[in-house]
Parts: sequence; C-alpha cells; structure tokens
Amino acid sequence: MSGQHADHPAGHGNPAVAVREEDAFDVDAVAVWLREHAEPEVARDLVGTPEVRQFPGGASNLTYLLRYPIRDLILRRPPAGVKATSAHDMAREFRVQAALRPVFGLVPPMVGLCADASVIGSEFYVMERVEGTILRRDLPWAMSPAETSALCESAFEVLALLHEVDVVAADLGDLGRGVGYVARQVAGWTDRLARARTDDTGDWSDITGWLAEHQPADVAQCLIHNDFRFDNLVLAPDDARRVVAVLDWEMATVGDPLMDLGGALAYWVEPGDDEYFQGFRRQPTTAPGWTRDEVVAWYARRTGRLVSPTAGASTRCSVCSGWPSSPSRSGPLRPRADHQPRLRGLRPRGGLPGAALPPADRVSDGADLAGATRTGLVR
Repeated sequence: MSGQHADHPAGHGNPAVAVREEDAFDVDAVAVWLREHAEPEVARDLVGTPEVRQFPGGASNLTYLLRYPIRDLILRRPPAGVKATSAHDMAREFRVQAALRPVFGLVPPMVGLCADASVIGSEFYVMERVEGTILRRDLPWAMSPAETSALCESAFEVLALLHEVDVVAADLGDLGRGVGYVARQVAGWTDRLARARTDDTGDWSDITGWLAEHQPADVAQCLIHNDFRFDNLVLAPDDARRVVAVLDWEMATVGDPLMDLGGALAYWVEPGDDEYFQGFRRQPTTAPGWTRDEVVAWYARRTGRLVSPTAGASTRCSVCSGWPSSPSRSGPLRPRADHQPRLRGLRPRGGLPGAALPPADRVSDGADLAGATRTGLVR
C-alpha cells in the first residue's frame, strides 16, 4: 500500500500517537528483520528505518504503525510482563489471518511473523495497513437511515460469510475442541467468576444456575471471530457502507456461530436502552438503522439457522448489559439495577460486585465472559 500518511491503521477512527516509553522497542532491529524476511515486493519498499507510532486503542496486544516513505505497515506484539499461557499468541493470530486471506479475503495481507524473541524481546508479526475508516462511538459524518441499514447488512453479511468458511480446507480445524463449545463457555466462565469473587462481589448463583440450566446445544462448528463489532471493521474509503477488512483476530476459534452473533449483539446499544446500558456504548448503533431484533431476523434468514424465541433479541442483549463483554477492559463487573424484570427474576444476591474478573485472553476456546452469558439467550 502506498503511504498516505494518516496516523491511524485504516484512515479514520483510531489516531496513532507517540510510542509510550514502556512500550518502545528496537526499531532498527525490526527494520533489519523485515528487509531480510518480507517478500521481495514488500521488502524493496522498506528503505531505511521507519517512523513508529502507537495506537492507543485496545487493551490486549500492542499495535504500532510503521511508516516508511512509500509504504505503511502495522506491527502487533504482546505487552510486557507475565502473561497467561494461552494469551497473546502471535503465531496463532498470524496463522488465522494468513489462512483466511485466500478463502475469506477480508483480512489484511500478512507480511511476516517473527518467532525470535531476541529481536525485540517478544514475538511479533507485521501486516499491511488497510486504508479505510474504523467507526467508533459516533458516525464521523451524517448517514441516512437507508445508508446505515445498508452498512448493517454489509457488516453482518461479512459475519455470515465468515461462518461459511470451510475450516478444514483452510487448515484451521484444529483451533476448536469439538462439540460442546457452549457448555465449555458456561462452565469455564462460571468457574472463573467463582474463583475471582471477593467479599463485595455478591451472589450470582441464581444467574449462573439459570445459564447452566438453559444453555442450548451447539448449532454448528464454524470459524468465529469472537469480537465482531464495528470498531473491528475497516470500511472502504470510497463507500462507508462496504467492509474491506476485519481486524483483531486474537480470540478467533472454531465454535458456535450463534455465540458470535450474540457477541456482536452485546455491543449493540439502542436508543431505547436505559441510561446504564447507554454508558457502555462504543459504536454508533444508536443511529437510525437496524435494531437488535432486525439483526437477529436478518441473520436467521441469511443463514437458515433457527434463532428460537427463548427470549426476544432485546432480552438476549439485556443479559450482556449486566455482564460487560470484557471485564478486564470495562472495569468491575456490575449488574443492572433492573435485572429482575429483564432476566426473568434473576438478580445477584448480596449487592453490587466490586471486583473485576481475570482477563478474558482467549481462554476456553477463545471466548470472553460475554460469550458465556449470552449462551442461554442467543437462541
């Protein structure tokens, strides 16, 4: 890609800043490694040492812009410090995208994976920067309801296409652990909640018990993204209704596609949601366009998968509004004040919890806490 030197990975939405001192690395060493290991058509553009900027968004792996005179690249590496055994796996994240590129297409071109930690102190991988727009909390320009509806359809068409990928043909079948994905998420995150409890956490046994009792069986084994939302999508520079890339594949795995749909709905805050839920909004889903119910109905028609009326789509998301989708990013786990009517009488006993759960870094098949809490209501 030619360098149109904007300080964000995809044109708009996540401005890059100066590298934090604690996140700095040996740029010269990276430049040498790239010239030696990148494909010739890329390596010939990598003249000199790149200017490096850091993207402040995200709370897991670190992301940097490598700015060369005629080409911009993106570098991903894990944070410093002690990490969970399965967390921040650069080789896995690289492999998923490299395998998807030929069959799915909507991933950035991979440049190279460095497994030699002596280069900068950790593994890292480099990919090309995809030009476009990343949406954040609000739309960067005015869009009509018809335009936002077209954007919604484009986004969920991408999710449906991802769920159609032949994981065996793409050599990604080994990412999963087989049938029982939903059960593993419910059991695994219930256990983590129990082990993370403190005196002020409250009693969530009625909620975890309800989830265990009502969890459905898996509907399929598909490649799932596990963090599918607008700020992980790159929109075309010339058409904000068209998705050109999907980012952040750290938690991708083989699992239940309706868990992926539920994950996307967990972020879908609507105008009619209460003030508490509105506080979690991080994408422009309050703009006129699709509702959660319409997302579910469209996905069911598009894929032919039955989304049963265990509860309405809005109620499915109400579960998630009480369990922030990434507790390590969102702070302490706090239930809604109105859990009882929205969760059919389920509410935590003993007051509001004040302790966050451990990070959801691709443990138990790659899903996060919201995945576990969605399961009983995403059918």
